[in-house]
This record gives sequence, C-alpha cells and structure tokens, in this order.
Amino acid sequence: MSDYRSVPVADPVHDRRTAPTQPGSRMARRAAAAAPPPPEDRPPHGRRSGGGNGQGKMRALAWISIGVTSVMVAGSLTAYTVYRDAVGNITQKSVKEDIINARPPDTGALNVLLVGSDTRAGEGNAKYGQQLARTADAGGKRTDTIILMHISPNRDKAQLISFPRDSMVQIPRCKNETTKQEMPPRRDMINSAYNAGGIACTMSTIETLTGIRINHFVEVDFSGFKNIVDALGGIEICLKSGVNDKASKLVLPPGKSLLNGEKALGYVRLRKYGNGSDIQRIKRQQIFISKVIAKATSNDLLTDVGKLRDFIAAAGRSVTMDPDLANDTERLIEIAMSAKQLTASGVKLTTVPWAPDPADENRVVWTADAAKLFTAIRTDTEVAAPAPSASASTKPKVAIKPEQVRVQVLNGTKTVGKAKEVADQLVEQGFNVVGLGNYDSPDGTSLAKSEIHYAKSITSAPDYADTLAGAVVPKPSPAEGKVKATNPSLYTNPVVTAGAAPKGTPVIQLVVGEDFDSVKVTKLPDSVNNSTITASKQTNVCT
Repeated sequence: MSDYRSVPVADPVHDRRTAPTQPGSRMARRAAAAAPPPPEDRPPHGRRSGGGNGQGKMRALAWISIGVTSVMVAGSLTAYTVYRDAVGNITQKSVKEDIINARPPDTGALNVLLVGSDTRAGEGNAKYGQQLARTADAGGKRTDTIILMHISPNRDKAQLISFPRDSMVQIPRCKNETTKQEMPPRRDMINSAYNAGGIACTMSTIETLTGIRINHFVEVDFSGFKNIVDALGGIEICLKSGVNDKASKLVLPPGKSLLNGEKALGYVRLRKYGNGSDIQRIKRQQIFISKVIAKATSNDLLTDVGKLRDFIAAAGRSVTMDPDLANDTERLIEIAMSAKQLTASGVKLTTVPWAPDPADENRVVWTADAAKLFTAIRTDTEVAAPAPSASASTKPKVAIKPEQVRVQVLNGTKTVGKAKEVADQLVEQGFNVVGLGNYDSPDGTSLAKSEIHYAKSITSAPDYADTLAGAVVPKPSPAEGKVKATNPSLYTNPVVTAGAAPKGTPVIQLVVGEDFDSVKVTKLPDSVNNSTITASKQTNVCT
C-alpha cells in the first residue's frame, strides 16, 4: 500500500510545496539617484542578435566589472585594515529600510549581491553610449549584470552565480526608489527590479526567488574599470584568431596579449568574434574574470605594498556598498582571514540554468535545475567541527556514504505526499530509500520537528543515522529506538543500484516534521555542472 496521503492531487495554488513554474552605477553619485526612473525598459533584443547599439555593447563591461568587484570583496580586503585610508572613499548606501518583503534566515554563509549598472552618467561613462547617454540622467539606470557571490560558512569555498538579465521572473512588491511608493508584484525581466526599485528591490527579488539571504551588496559602474585593470598590471588573454574590430576599437593578434585597462575594456565589449553568440561571449568573460581572480589573489600582488594599495584604492573608487559591509571591521577582518584559503583554485563561476522563454524567444526562463542550484547554496550551512584529538580510547569514526544508508521515510505532518517528496530528494542525493509510510503522533497533531530513529540493537546504527542527519535541514538529533509506521509501503528506487547497501545494514527512520526545510543538495545536475567553470583551470585557455 502506498503512502495514503499521497493519493489526492495537490492544489498548486494552496499547496505550499509546489514550486513556481517560472523561476525565473553606481548612479551619477547622489544626483542621479534622485532622478525619476525611465518610463520603460529599453527595446527588447535577441540574445544572439548582437545588439547593435552602445547600450547593448556595455552589457559585457558591466558583467566583467562586477567580477572584478567580487575579487575586491573576497580577496583584496586582506589588507583593508592596513590600508583603510585607501578605501575610505567607498560610497555607502543604506537600503535595509526599503526591503518590505519577508527575508530568508541567515545561514552563516556570506552572500554578497554584486550588480553592475549600465548608467552612462558620471565621468568616463557617457563616451561609451549613444546620444541618450549624454543626457542629465544618462537615459536612466538599468542593471545588465546580477551576480551572487556565495562564500561558504567555513569561508573555504566561493561561487559566483550569474543571473541572465533577460530572465522572466516574478518581481515582488517593492518601494519605488525615488518616490518610496509601494509598487505591486508583477512578472517581468529580472533587471526591471533595479530600474525603479533600485538595489533594495533587486535584493528582495533574488531573496524571494531563491530563498537565499543576501547579507550585503556591492554596486559598480564603468568608470573605474580601466583603473582597476591597470592597477593589477594588466590581464593576459589568449585568442585563437586575431581581432580587428572598429566597434570595440580593439586590434589584437592571435595568441597571447597583455591587456591594459583600455584594451581590456574593448575585449569585454567584443561581440564580432567567433560565432558572435552571447553564449560564447559570456564564456570569454568568465575566463577573463578567472584570470583577474588569479592575479588579484597572487603573492605578487598581496606581498607588494604599493601595488596592493593602488589596487584597493582603484577598486574603492568604483563601488557603492551597504554601510554594514563598509564599516564592519570585524566582518572585513573575517573576510580577510578567510581570503587566505579563498584562492583561485576554490572559486567557481556558474550561470543559472536557463531555456528560451516560450512566450518570447528574446527572453529566458530558469529551468527546474535552477531550484536545485539555489537549494545547494541555501543549505550550505554546516561549519565543520574541529577533529577530536586522538587518544587510545578514541575509535576512528566510520565514514558512511549516502548510498550505504537505507532509509524509511515517514510522514509526520498533515501535508499530503510529504514522505514521497522527501524520499525523492534523498534519492537524488544518493541515499537508498527502501520504504515509505506515515507516523501518527499520540495526540493526533503534526510532528513539530523532524526526527531520526535507529534500532538500539545494532551497534553501527548511530553512524548511519549521523550521515542521514547531516543531510537534513534543519538537522535532527538521532535517537535510539524506532517508531511504529502506519500504512508502510515499499519505495522503488531506480537510482541506487542493487547491493549498494550490504545485507544487514540498518534501516534508519526519518520522521518528517513541520520544520523540515529540505535535503542538502551536494550532487548538482549536469545542466549546472556544464555551466560552471573553475577559475584555476582557465590559465592556458584560448578563446
């Protein structure tokens, strides 16, 4: 008999477990911030059309500029406390009071939202646009670049998640940045959140779409990009064929070239190269960022006082931060200490999995695999405990892999089909689910907190229970003694191969309570892995 609570069809409107079908410069100092937003977004253009105007050509620049900013936050702040005078000119902007939606909980990870604005206002920006760029407010501000920098709770891993600007998503209610009037929720391009609602609306949009708490933000415009690259001493790239492109004002031979700030600006704007697709261009940008990360975290920079001071100062002139980040010395020191491990070898760059929007080929929607990527980030909560000191009385703990753990999932809530839902999540992460069922509490109410139970008679059972507990959010505390299952049934697992769990392996019970959030995602789907590159592996790549 199957889990009897899984028979009725759930109402997608009221079922809280149903995921949405679609997932998806800094201004001219303070003067542009007060300007009213543009009446509408720029005319739509195809992802592969190549744009054709100055505004479109700046998209690449915004993307790479924010990548450089991420390096400043994650790497160069190693010397922040020493060179505080060099970064004292960082513009600060407080937006917490403008976020009006419920916020996800803080998990211990450090999540910084990085945005690049395509405003042409300000010195050094307007010359890259068309006539509209020379108006007082530069034709309005828009963000063509949205990247989430995720640093793990242990501060030993970093991942940059890029959200395509053309993503059609649900924008939540937000305050208008200028009038402070509340704007109703709507389905729109993700970058439209920034147009009228500013960084506060962009942060709230990302939080409601992903369930990930944004701790801080960094905004960047174009004017400081060249200075940052020059402060690093230039970036070396490699081309399969030469470039002579008037549109980007770039002439380069095939092979390796060391790009100063001006040439780097042309390179990241380059479209007429290779097959001319946006996908290929984004890949070039990711490789460029990887090289920036490698150079910014190299000993050549970190041990050269003069170069490091110049780099921090150049980065500081280019960004706007929230005061909590800019003024929190303890947080900056924390980042600084972790940066020793946050080298290029630990940085990954990922694009959110997407597909063409069926309603408009010039727009994209996020695939179901995007939710798994977000869950992996959101459930990255564990801070590794220090290893116990060895002693004669201490036995080494047995390392149990998920596929060795046999699990019976019991539904302790009143939510229909919860046992099957959780079982499917466990199977995706490699656990060997063998059964389903329900658990009826003595008082007939839903179980408030999830529980894990194991048989007292099996001495190795606690080790298996601990492996399962480590995969559940929030983490339950395993307890001796199994509970009685009602309506138990077998679970057919097509993923785990026969024999993965040896005969005699204990069956561990997971009783799902109302507090259950998710199973930790450590095995990501191919669509995510295929759209991810590791910074350290891009050293000798030619595009």
